[in-house]
Amino acid sequence: MVSPLLLSQYKVWVKPGTEQSFLYGNHVLKSGLGRITENTAQYQGVVVYSMADVPLGFGVTAKSTQDCRKVDPMAIVVFHQADVGEYVRHEETLT
Repeated sequence: MVSPLLLSQYKVWVKPGTEQSFLYGNHVLKSGLGRITENTAQYQGVVVYSMADVPLGFGVTAKSTQDCRKVDPMAIVVFHQADVGEYVRHEETLT
């Protein structure tokens, strides 16, 4: 069976320094963006990967691919939705 993560149409890769920030529940800034799938629209659901192609979680684009090229480095480009670190952060409240 093929993982749905591999088949996702829109992907974002974050730089190594941004991985931990994303895994702590923070949004992705332009300065932490490594790559983004071409022609990704604004408010599109994406899978967030490390530069080593390890899936880290899910997000929603705040900017389109074209907008990402010209925004300020501190602008949010991906809104955090969920990540693999959530289990660790909320382990005591899970049943």
